[in-house]
Amino acid sequence: MILRRPCFWIILLIAAGFIYAPLHGNNVSLREDLILIAIAIILASNLNLMIGYTGYVNFGHIVFYGLGGYVGLYLTTVRGWNLVLSALLAGVVVSFCAFLFGLAILRLRGAYFALATIGILQAVQSFVSNFDPWGRSTGMYLSFTSYQPLGGARHALWITYFLIIAVMALSMILSLAIKNSKFGLGLFAIREDEDAAVVLGVNATTYKAIIYSVSAFLPAVAGALMFFKNGMIDPSIAFEFMLSLEGIVMLMLGGRGSVIGAALGGALYEKLRSYLLTSPVLSNFHLVIAGGLLLLVVLFAPGGLIGWLYRWAPHAKKVIE
Repeated sequence: MILRRPCFWIILLIAAGFIYAPLHGNNVSLREDLILIAIAIILASNLNLMIGYTGYVNFGHIVFYGLGGYVGLYLTTVRGWNLVLSALLAGVVVSFCAFLFGLAILRLRGAYFALATIGILQAVQSFVSNFDPWGRSTGMYLSFTSYQPLGGARHALWITYFLIIAVMALSMILSLAIKNSKFGLGLFAIREDEDAAVVLGVNATTYKAIIYSVSAFLPAVAGALMFFKNGMIDPSIAFEFMLSLEGIVMLMLGGRGSVIGAALGGALYEKLRSYLLTSPVLSNFHLVIAGGLLLLVVLFAPGGLIGWLYRWAPHAKKVIE
């Protein structure tokens, strides 16, 4: 039972810190920094379900975030639905799409699967760019009246922030629950030796399709919330390929297969990314630095920061999963 695991309580403490920090002094600037870190943690934690647990590299993970943003924004602006209901339905719709995608491509392995995920990202982006109800290439925009049901724009921003922090906590809790479940053991068996797992009775195709679908739900919910907060969405920002690559860097930096490692990598990389993007000298080189960082991690610390911690403090495995 995950309630008995120290890692569960660490996750709750992290979420509590995210909630308390910007409220202390009504620090809006800190809130905006933390919401970007929370989104990075959500993306890295759910990407970990595929890369860390099954060993399948997904280069198109950002497609779930972008699709969720489009479905959520469409429901809130055009249909006038409640924000929370719109975000949840966006998660369900995108998860179902991911399950169908998974059944189609998860019979592939290795580089072929990775290339297929890029193909899905490009296909979805092209479809959305030519889909009239979603504004084609110009996207969709919110009017200020959309924030009135939440008490106006100022209150809406805080409500959206708290909802995203809740999604962040749920992402880590979901990752922890799967890791310590029978289903998780099947995923780890696929990661270590898929053929042997099949011989032992694991339905690899179904397992992979399910986890591919599960990994789509919370990023889609987060996308619906984040683009509602931003007040607009278009294909270029919703399906930015570089964000998928950066998600992999986050995961490798923190430690793939680790619940806290994925969150740590997401938080650290987002802080580094924010610094580089605002630096007058390094702003044009942040992707070069990200690539170099990934290379260094793969060559010298394949287990990431958490792997390094386990090597120097083996007992930490009982607390930090």
